Amino acid sequence: MALTVYHYPDCSTCKKALAWLGKRGVAYTAIDIVNQPPARATLERAARLAGVPVQKMFNVSGMSYRDGGFKDKLPGMTDAQAFAALAADGKLIKRPLVVGDDVALVGFDEAAWQAALR
Repeated sequence: MALTVYHYPDCSTCKKALAWLGKRGVAYTAIDIVNQPPARATLERAARLAGVPVQKMFNVSGMSYRDGGFKDKLPGMTDAQAFAALAADGKLIKRPLVVGDDVALVGFDEAAWQAALR
């Protein structure tokens, strides 16, 4: 299974997730989510595979979310607008974001990762 992990190098949760993968010998390609945010199509596919609505893809504790007023804007946005906003600013995306052939994970939940990445 080819995995791509979109992460932010300074994020402690991302570091923990990458260490978790390494400890289990899971091969992956790491991409800096800020310098190379995933394309809209990748985000749409990830949400579908993860079984989450686009709203769950947002990093609600991040500065881009707060500064962009997304708490108020997001409820009125279409999915297309929300995915476009995520693709335009990697800091808006909840991280780490794992995308594989038939799996996607949003954020680091060890139990969910264990179940999905056996």
